[in-house]
Amino acid sequence: MRTPPRLPDRVQRRTPRPPVALALLAALLVAPLSGPAMSQAAQKDAKPKEEKVPTGEKEVPALFTSETPLALTFRTNLRQLRRDKEDEAPWRWAAVIYQDSSGKSVEVPMRARTRGIWRLKHCDFPPVRFNFAAKDTKGTLFEGVDKPKLVNFCKDTDQYEQYVLQEAQLYRAYRLLTPASHRVRVARMSYVDSASGKRDVERYAIMLEDPDQMANRNLAKITEIKGAGPADLEPKEFALAYMFLYLIGNLDFSFSGLHNTELLTTTDGRVLPVVYDFDYSGAVNTTYAVPPPNYNVPNVRTRKFLAPCELAAEFPSAVAALVEKKDAIYALYQDEVGKLLKPNVVRSTMEYFDDFYDQVRTPQDAERNIFRKCIRR
Repeated sequence: MRTPPRLPDRVQRRTPRPPVALALLAALLVAPLSGPAMSQAAQKDAKPKEEKVPTGEKEVPALFTSETPLALTFRTNLRQLRRDKEDEAPWRWAAVIYQDSSGKSVEVPMRARTRGIWRLKHCDFPPVRFNFAAKDTKGTLFEGVDKPKLVNFCKDTDQYEQYVLQEAQLYRAYRLLTPASHRVRVARMSYVDSASGKRDVERYAIMLEDPDQMANRNLAKITEIKGAGPADLEPKEFALAYMFLYLIGNLDFSFSGLHNTELLTTTDGRVLPVVYDFDYSGAVNTTYAVPPPNYNVPNVRTRKFLAPCELAAEFPSAVAALVEKKDAIYALYQDEVGKLLKPNVVRSTMEYFDDFYDQVRTPQDAERNIFRKCIRR
């Protein structure tokens, strides 16, 4: 595999811990090593991570049993939360409020803290992670939900809200292809300041499944080790992830660098790739997205196939999976979530997807337009 590209400034780098293959296979057996000394505030919030054997999912949490957009209120000290720009921000008191099927208002207490890298420093409102306690969620919409991420607006404009909805569609499309992906639920989120009681803003957001819960339902655990290559991962899933990233025109990822990717080590020893964070993709086409400088592409709308040639035997099945799900993917843009997108956004996205499907119209087309452009080591 070629040397991974230089990652954007917003990427947090980790120190590699070779040898990769051995570490991946041992991931389910060894506890994580202690990290560097933490600040007193971080120590206060930190809890030893209990090593659990994946059990699978007994029941789908109510939050993810429907895809109908929710109406939620997020209440916390918004001014304080906006000031939390450090890497390990403290957990703050918060609550999420919704109306149940009878129209009764239900308030679920929780904790929230800022997260992210680029968005944390550049957005008007930072991305957030929620932390629910099981005792507080019992019998509510959030029962069985632990630490979901909130993908919210970056700037309080209609354009940036459309970006959130476009990204939600890509998560939903990926879910059609593989269970090794994050569930999402779109919500119309009202942000209320707990200090003043005033409503700050109301915009659509994405509730993104906790990575550990996603791993558990796949009978796996998150493996946070850099350096994985084609020989380390499940070939079929690896090729499918690369082909999906090509479909949406995403270059802002690295499996070996764990940038916008996760690795799941299953109880039977397989290593599955998971991709996330699609705002830099050509399908979303945000105004702030730029391709990595050493890829020699003019803009994020230009696709580039980055799969290693070692996976060539799996390329046809990856294309076949995308062709099989084409109608289902397109249908996402006509359902309850899709109708929240502006017509010109839907039209542009469909045209972008059409271009991919034109490239794979026949096996010969796919070979000429995509497969031959794989990365050779």
